[in-house]
Amino acid sequence: MIAQGLKLAISGVLIGVAAALALGRILSGFLYGVSPTDPLTIVGVAVVLTLVALLASYLPATQAMRVDPMVALRYE
Repeated sequence: MIAQGLKLAISGVLIGVAAALALGRILSGFLYGVSPTDPLTIVGVAVVLTLVALLASYLPATQAMRVDPMVALRYE
């Protein structure tokens, strides 16, 4: 469950980084104090988004692990 969430998150981050690099010149008017291709900013945002996705996958996975399979099957 966590691996599926991370696969989606990493693919989204890669697409987002590619789009940010491609559209950097267009968006440069909105950026103050940082260049459109600043590696520290791009890596920092990618790491933060990946950690948020990991947390968003981890919390439901731990709740699902606590459920007894027999109780879940009996409920359905």
